[in-house]
Amino acid sequence: MHDAIPLTLSLILLAGMGAQWLAWWLRLPAILPLLAVGLVAGPIAGWLTPDQLFGNLLFPMVSLGVAVILFEGALTLRFAKLRGQARMVRNLVSFGVLLNGLLIALAARLCMNLPWSLALLFGALVTVTGPTVVAPLLRSVRPQQELANILHWESILIDPIGALLAVLVFEFTVSEQYQHTILMFGVTVITGALLGLAGAWLLATLMRRQWLPEYLHRVVSLALVLGVFTFANALAAESGLLAVTAMGIRLANTRDLVIEDILDFKETLTLLLISVLFIVLAARIDPHTFSGMGWGAVGVLLAILFIARPTAVWLAAIGSTLNWRQKAVLAWIAPRGIVAAAVSALFALQLERLGYSEARTLAALTFLVIVVTVTLQSLTARIVVQKLGMAAPPPRGVLIVGGNPVARAVAQALHEREIPVILADPLWRNVRAARMAGVPIYHGNVLSEHADTYLDLTGIGKLLALSLWPERNTLTGLYYRPLFGPDQIYTLRLDEERDDADRVRIVHSYRTARLFGEQVTLNRLQERLDQGHAIHATPLTTNFDFAAFRNKWGEQAILLFALDPKNLLRVFSTRETLQPGPGWILISLLPPVEVTKGAEAAA
Repeated sequence: MHDAIPLTLSLILLAGMGAQWLAWWLRLPAILPLLAVGLVAGPIAGWLTPDQLFGNLLFPMVSLGVAVILFEGALTLRFAKLRGQARMVRNLVSFGVLLNGLLIALAARLCMNLPWSLALLFGALVTVTGPTVVAPLLRSVRPQQELANILHWESILIDPIGALLAVLVFEFTVSEQYQHTILMFGVTVITGALLGLAGAWLLATLMRRQWLPEYLHRVVSLALVLGVFTFANALAAESGLLAVTAMGIRLANTRDLVIEDILDFKETLTLLLISVLFIVLAARIDPHTFSGMGWGAVGVLLAILFIARPTAVWLAAIGSTLNWRQKAVLAWIAPRGIVAAAVSALFALQLERLGYSEARTLAALTFLVIVVTVTLQSLTARIVVQKLGMAAPPPRGVLIVGGNPVARAVAQALHEREIPVILADPLWRNVRAARMAGVPIYHGNVLSEHADTYLDLTGIGKLLALSLWPERNTLTGLYYRPLFGPDQIYTLRLDEERDDADRVRIVHSYRTARLFGEQVTLNRLQERLDQGHAIHATPLTTNFDFAAFRNKWGEQAILLFALDPKNLLRVFSTRETLQPGPGWILISLLPPVEVTKGAEAAA
């Protein structure tokens, strides 16, 4: 049996990556294809039987995987983000979580006759939405900016908070099972919290004092997370999850500590673990469990969709400026995510070992909630948003890929004209200058899973590929083609030699429009910036129209963008020829000596 484990794990990994790719291709949350793979491989085909295959290794494997997932989620919980958000977000992730969980627990108790301990645990588990399911939904639905921001930040902040709440409820449940006192429950919580804080302090000290070489930061952090988890469980049963959550939160809020490299590594590892764990856990589901739930499960689902979430949203919105239509959208868009599935399956395994006969029902019911909310809301959210008139206006913002001086100059010019812009680059030194100038940035790879989750593209409708690497520009254009559309993707030429070579490799149908025209290259723009040229905005009037502008500047000006009378951004490119008229604003690269004369003429 053990000889089959390596082959089975390899096949599971390949199937998981295939499911992730399918989710990206279909623009669906990855949780749905992963669930389908697990159900087909497990209860339907009978090929994957985790309990028989892994035996006693199943529980340690799942628990260690969930520990890493919770640690990675906690690394994103920064208190500064929580304090800086609107009252609505703070309310949703504070008493809104408690109220939502209590109402769901009450529904599970009344409809499914679950014990209060399991009902409360179920309520805590399914309060978690998660950015992995919310972010793709927001990109396709495109609600109003305010609503998108609330849902986006709620999904990020509620992941570790909801998981922590579930851990606390589980600790109380377990201590009650063993007839421990409230004191013992407190000991468990304190042990987990203290060990988590100690682990965070140790890792931060090692990194700050440079006692570790940079290439060991990732592996040492992983070893410490697993060590803290197992040591906490050895000292106080079931305190490990709390310990790693506290460790992640503390590291995320430690000043002057660069954790981006660790976070990138943990995100990659989390993606791997989620793919494997979700297939394995879905394969353990007994289809007969779903059929045995009956109408009670329907009652719980209806309570979650139409009572618990709306009540929490309406009460959290007290004192805000949101109208009833905005509240309705917030109440409807709340798909459950990966963390709920992973943590519920882990707790189900532990509760089975402790003799809870309803443990499998807990896991199956959680999976049912995830599938129904993700599927139903993915299909209906756009309709709800449009019917209520809460759809965002046509996006006018720009995503700029590349952090070189030309890209930074373009981003700053658009930002100064109040055009929503995000400058993205994986190198910190490239985005630091833009950030200091007030330009919104994304530090990371726009082709990564992290970008899919945390890069907020609300209001962004155009892509400008300005990277120094033609391959990256091409891949970025292909990756975001389904989101923005082929007509909203532009690529700046680098130089003639490299461009000619690229043309041979790029299929004609995937070739993007040339930014700023066929003759404008990045080298040409960089040379002019080095000579003192600068990007300026020139209003057009009846006395100084486009023809007068061209006559005045001639070849000295490089036309970049134009703002029409509706303040919509238009791009000078090989795709279209603009004919700006009075009331338009030209954004162009002008020589330093002529700026003053041009401004006088424009006035």
